[in-house]
Amino acid sequence: MKINNRRGLEIYSKQKRTILSAIIILIALALVDIHPAYSQSGILKVQSSKNFDQTVSAFKKMVSGNGMMVMGQLNQGKVLSMTGISVKSHTFFVGNPNVGKKLFSADHAAGAVVPVRVNIYEDTNGHTYVAYIPPSEELSSLNNQKVDMVAKMLDQKLQKLTDMLGK
Repeated sequence: MKINNRRGLEIYSKQKRTILSAIIILIALALVDIHPAYSQSGILKVQSSKNFDQTVSAFKKMVSGNGMMVMGQLNQGKVLSMTGISVKSHTFFVGNPNVGKKLFSADHAAGAVVPVRVNIYEDTNGHTYVAYIPPSEELSSLNNQKVDMVAKMLDQKLQKLTDMLGK
């Protein structure tokens, strides 16, 4: 394209910038939608393709099959039934002693976050969700590069597990 004057060159440059900006925005929007989780105040929630009991069972198997273990659990539905409310909700404390060792060696305060807390619950419409706060978000306040590195690895493990449950 041959442009004979300065004004034409300015218009052509603006058009190129506008098109480039639109492409960048479209790519960013596409990337946001890659992971089926959505966030609400730092909590990631993934809808399971299974019912509640199947999700709980599959989660336990996946945890042990991915180098982690359920270190504790709380049947919140059972506890809340004492108040007259009926909900399906189990919270699992998931971790790996070797990963815990790395975190505690870097900063003992990591014990406020690990093992990681994962909640599986059924909503009022009968849909089952797996919810957790990414460890990197909770551990970032320690301002420790070693902790941050391990926390990001934990984020990836949890995302892998929840992605498998969401399929």
